[in-house]
Amino acid sequence: MIDFSLIETLRWQPVDGFIRLRLHLARLSRSARRLGFPQPIDAVARLDEAVSAAVGPLRVRLTFDAQGRMEVTSAAFVPLPPDTTWTVRISETRLSSADKLLRHKTTRRAAYEAARAEYPSADADEVILLNEHGEVCEGTITSIFLDEGTGMLRTPPVSCGLLAGVLRTELICARKARIARLTRADLDSGRLYIGNSLRGLIRADLLRN
Repeated sequence: MIDFSLIETLRWQPVDGFIRLRLHLARLSRSARRLGFPQPIDAVARLDEAVSAAVGPLRVRLTFDAQGRMEVTSAAFVPLPPDTTWTVRISETRLSSADKLLRHKTTRRAAYEAARAEYPSADADEVILLNEHGEVCEGTITSIFLDEGTGMLRTPPVSCGLLAGVLRTELICARKARIARLTRADLDSGRLYIGNSLRGLIRADLLRN
């Protein structure tokens, strides 16, 4: 029995509407197909309904389960200032590169919650998880990007055990990022960024544990 739902977390802004909507819908549809869920044919209508009376930026969360039930909720969202830097740390919790469900955004989040709980929020804005081989995977809510001074960001492959993030997909398709395996040591060799579709790309300061 499937005991999890798919999730998409989107940003909505006046004038612009939903940010990266096409990529969010494509990921949702692809995950539904690969996991044996029905297709989320009402997603656009439900999203539009959720923001019909909005006047300011929103964080919109859509969940979709194996029975085809969809729920959409929204909350006010304050975008991060452009010069924001997040403090990040490395988790002791490990992801498994063999777990293909990690490639989909779902409500099964025990590993991410365990990683986040390793540090008080005052000590880390985000926590990075590695896999069983010591390869960099992702943050608890972000994808990982490394700038080594070439102008092209490096980001880990999903085969390491991580989500194909929407922002990550956009940057790869725009040839602003390329797929490359990263180790913990690599993260000290360049400028580190983390990010997701909701918040965009964020400069990161990695602290040694």
